[in-house]
Amino acid sequence: MSISDSPRSHLFEPLQLGPLRIDNRIVIAPMCQYSATEGTPGDWHLIHLGHLALSGAGLLILEATAVEADGRISPGDLGLYSDANEEGLAKVLHAVRAHSPIKVAIQLGHAGRKASSRAPWEGGKQIRPGEPGGWKAWAPSAVPHAPTEDPPIALDTAGLARVRDGFVAAARRAARLGIDGIEIHAAHGYLLHQFLSPIANHREDEYGGSLENRLRFPLEVFEAVREVFPADRPVWVRVSASDWVPGGWDLDSTVAFSHALQARGCAAIHVSSGGVSPQQAITLGAGYQVPFAERIKAEVGLPTIAVGLITEPAHAEAIVANGQADAVSLARAILYDPRWPWHAAAELGARVKAPYQYWRSQPREFKDLFENATFGAR
Repeated sequence: MSISDSPRSHLFEPLQLGPLRIDNRIVIAPMCQYSATEGTPGDWHLIHLGHLALSGAGLLILEATAVEADGRISPGDLGLYSDANEEGLAKVLHAVRAHSPIKVAIQLGHAGRKASSRAPWEGGKQIRPGEPGGWKAWAPSAVPHAPTEDPPIALDTAGLARVRDGFVAAARRAARLGIDGIEIHAAHGYLLHQFLSPIANHREDEYGGSLENRLRFPLEVFEAVREVFPADRPVWVRVSASDWVPGGWDLDSTVAFSHALQARGCAAIHVSSGGVSPQQAITLGAGYQVPFAERIKAEVGLPTIAVGLITEPAHAEAIVANGQADAVSLARAILYDPRWPWHAAAELGARVKAPYQYWRSQPREFKDLFENATFGAR
């Protein structure tokens, strides 16, 4: 079967995220690796990101990258707050770009009260201040994530400025590295989501209370990043559309936040959910978060990226073809199958970029499946 004889696939159409054009609508979600040293990537990141860069996806978003050392989720988190971080990431990106045309974005974030935690394979629990590798966390309010955890320090005016300046400095480093886009992390119970959610934000100043006040600091961070990142490269936001807890952050609030971001030049909304409370009650199922992305896309008009148990090519194709979202984001599915876009292209009758070194793997029944993606030596 010739690929050219197959029906057109919506999943493999190009997509504009503001000024950034990506070759298809498959996005590799940011996935923490807990494998950096003082925020600096090493051999693991070179192998891991190099592997994913050859997948054929349209966009690779680097994992949650801390804007200050205290903003790391774990001692092994990636950071972009020092010259050493920047130099280490430059080496990894140089290797990726030598052999792949994939667009690379970075997710900038701050863990807030969920900082100073162990890696998942170590149980993921909080490392308390005074324990090896632990430090005191920061948050909108001195309210711990779980009742048994050490309470964080509530950010004062100087602390807010420090964090905001950290985002700005990291954005400038990202620009120097030639990063194609920035995703600001306002999801999964981390600092900016903590400001948004009344579960975590108990402030009584201009940054707490009403929805307008709770939006204020995340919007200030977005504006500050957008101002210093080159205008010809997009900035967008990842959100948790629901806390899945009564009285918490919800979809209506997310729509209002998305409108406010749109007015400030946001290029897209990457739609996830949960993370701010251990009391969350999530109903899981294939594509369980897609309706959130669908409503934001319909009511706000920004491009949306859907994520959450999207594992099958036909399902991903239907999400895009039916206008529920503009792109799909893969996490665990692409770790399990780093050639997921190849297999999706074969199933959907599309073409996908692959390096010449791998062209011999092309199944005979899928003629012309591969396009050139080799930037280095043949």
